[in-house]
Amino acid sequence: MVQGISTGPAVPRGMLIADAWAGLGDAVAPLSNASGRPLARTVKLLLDPLVLRPTMNPRFAGGLIDVEHVDELRRTILEAGPALAATAAWFRLVKQARRRAGVTEGNPQDRYFQRCFELAHTHGDPAALPDAAAIAAETVADVHAERGDVTVDRLRRFMTDPDQVVRLAGLLHHAWADRPDPQPLSPDGLTAFLDTCAHRPDERLWKALAEKEVGTAEAAELDRPRVARDYGLTAKAAPAPPELGDRASKRRLPPPFDRSIMERLFAAFTAVFQRETMADIPSMVVGEIHRSAAPWQLADEPSRVAMALGRDATTGIDHRTDTTPASDANARLQARYSREAYVHAVLRRPDPESASVPEDLKHEILHVQAPYLRRLWARLHGRELRGETTAAADVWDLLDGVFRSVLLDQRDRLRRILEKDGGRT
Repeated sequence: MVQGISTGPAVPRGMLIADAWAGLGDAVAPLSNASGRPLARTVKLLLDPLVLRPTMNPRFAGGLIDVEHVDELRRTILEAGPALAATAAWFRLVKQARRRAGVTEGNPQDRYFQRCFELAHTHGDPAALPDAAAIAAETVADVHAERGDVTVDRLRRFMTDPDQVVRLAGLLHHAWADRPDPQPLSPDGLTAFLDTCAHRPDERLWKALAEKEVGTAEAAELDRPRVARDYGLTAKAAPAPPELGDRASKRRLPPPFDRSIMERLFAAFTAVFQRETMADIPSMVVGEIHRSAAPWQLADEPSRVAMALGRDATTGIDHRTDTTPASDANARLQARYSREAYVHAVLRRPDPESASVPEDLKHEILHVQAPYLRRLWARLHGRELRGETTAAADVWDLLDGVFRSVLLDQRDRLRRILEKDGGRT
């Protein structure tokens, strides 16, 4: 687990971005909030992936920017000003075309921000184009058509297209080659949040954990030998770049970090979801490639913080009852686990008889953290694909809900095995 240390002189990244953004003026108003700052989706969908590109420029990746990089970050945003202004102008036209077409589903920023950035680079300022309105209408039609075909079949066809395979393999290679090292940070506050999240979640502390990128820093341990494997996230000694993949089966999905890009997205398609909240196929695939190279292999910092919290909330939970809880959340989950009769049934079974219980199931029953973190990762990954945010008030329901789900599945699996053998739990 990463412990916080001082970082020396630095400037908050959000403040720097807002300051540079103010220098772009009214031309970027469609991408700004009422205070003139960039919208959260502007940062997430445009500035981070397309302008600052922190995976390739790790000096821009932290919540605090070292003073020697401040001017460079500001200059990078200002130099992108013409493209961002053109993006804003295209976005205004595309929204008008969307209204004329009667499209109402989904958030326009999610659907069109990156498309408008592409239009800005392809066509420049739409004011100089006589057919700009027609291009905007075509863009809306293209996006709407893609949204209607968000299916497993189209995902498979896209990922097996020979031209796409070459391009996507290159993106995957570069995403993993450019992975930044976690930045030092101040003390983490994870235990403090776990002590209150079940009954009095602290929204300010939750935001501070995300802003300080505590989840990112806590992911550093995953690259050490056997750590991610012990957490049940991979069967390998350490995480490795995934394959692109061309097939998937829900019954034979490997651990999260070992899943191909195809398998990661396939798992989301086969779950219950709101289709209109998910991106189009090309954007989903490219996003998943970058997500696979991110800390905890998750894209959003709140998701990474949630993984770190889940890890700490389940540390030390096993069949022993004499351990001292590390937090209130840890104590609550330990108490829930200790009440499960099937856990004690497994412990009571003599060796010859216990052979009827598969060793993998027995191990996971007695060491519940690994199956828990696998399911927590899958839950957070699905939330990211659907564009769902995680607030402080959601965290305990998420942590406890995943734990209950794991215990219920284990109980049912063991019951079926024992009933088949004529045993009783």
